[in-house]
Formats: sequence, structure tokens, C-alpha cells
Amino acid sequence: MFSRIFLNHPASVDESYFEHMRFALWFAFWLGAAAGAALVHALIPAAFEKTGSRIIARLYERTQGRGR
Repeated sequence: MFSRIFLNHPASVDESYFEHMRFALWFAFWLGAAAGAALVHALIPAAFEKTGSRIIARLYERTQGRGR
């Protein structure tokens, strides 16, 4: 049960538990930054016009091919 919950998925992307945690926290930080930029852009359309989209595109590039 422990392995299924904590170790199987990280192993499927060739990472240890802590390597996977680090990547997931990094990813969450940048998702939050993108969300913040989108929120400010919603209120002030001239601000952060492409920031959210640019961050999301970079995150997508980083996740492609993981676990193959």
C-alpha cells in the first residue's frame, strides 16, 4: 500500500519520491505565477498580456516525454 501511494508514480517518471516532490512543487509555483498573472490581466488588460500563456507553454514543454 505504501509503495502504491508514494513510490509507484515517481518511479514511472524515473524519479525518486523527493525528486518528484521537488518537480511538483516547482510546477505548482509556476502554475500559481501563471494564475496570478492571468488574474491581474483580467483586471488590467494591458498588464501581463502574454505572461500566463508563456509560463503554461514552458511547463508543457517540461512535462512532455516524462515517463516514456
